[in-house]
Amino acid sequence: MSYWYEGPLAAFDTETTGVDVESDRIVSAALVVQDAPGVRPRVTRWLVNPGVPVPPAATAVHGLSEEHLQRNGRWPAPVMFEIAELLAEQAAAGRPLVVMNAPFDLTLLDRELRRHRASSLDHWLEPAPLRVLDPRVLDRHLDRYRKGRRTLTDLCAHYEVTLSDAHDAAADALAALEVVRAVGRRFAARLERLSPADLHALQTAWHAAQARGLQAWFARSGTPETVDTSWPLRPELPAAA
Repeated sequence: MSYWYEGPLAAFDTETTGVDVESDRIVSAALVVQDAPGVRPRVTRWLVNPGVPVPPAATAVHGLSEEHLQRNGRWPAPVMFEIAELLAEQAAAGRPLVVMNAPFDLTLLDRELRRHRASSLDHWLEPAPLRVLDPRVLDRHLDRYRKGRRTLTDLCAHYEVTLSDAHDAAADALAALEVVRAVGRRFAARLERLSPADLHALQTAWHAAQARGLQAWFARSGTPETVDTSWPLRPELPAAA
């Protein structure tokens, strides 16, 4: 019997101008599709001229300068259309989508669609919903007492997955996909009876519990930070009065 973690998976990742999903922009993105473990993946890449300044701090992370993006990037509107269209295709095919820290990448994509296409990610997914697999949520729930950070680099080291070029969207997407396969194998006894649809629903609750725990820790430490419990997409903020 073949389990979901040995079957077809897709993975999505972005690189951005910063970490604020409401105001920052996508500068590169990638979709990786792999039909089975060990099979050569199909990779679609996008390079975007965001039309806003690219902070040096962001360039230091992903290596994409404002000058490079202005010269080589495409305008956001057609890129966001293409990304949404391909993600909708994955959903229609029933192919689970791996997204590391899904509320960041998917919310940022949603805001870009609203900004440039007068649309939303939910609109594109009306015919068929995404089944998202978030390696960070899965790992935190299944191995909750392990010490240490849970960045993609940390998870790759823990699950012995090669991350060849960190902060390249395609490399990060492929690494996240391989981490999810590794998580599935390591915790097969707890996961093999669950479908991607089951796991999507469970991760919504798991992430909310994880966020509440982090919020409590912030409160104890006096950190004035709010943790959003929404997963895999944050709701749209109400318009300012």
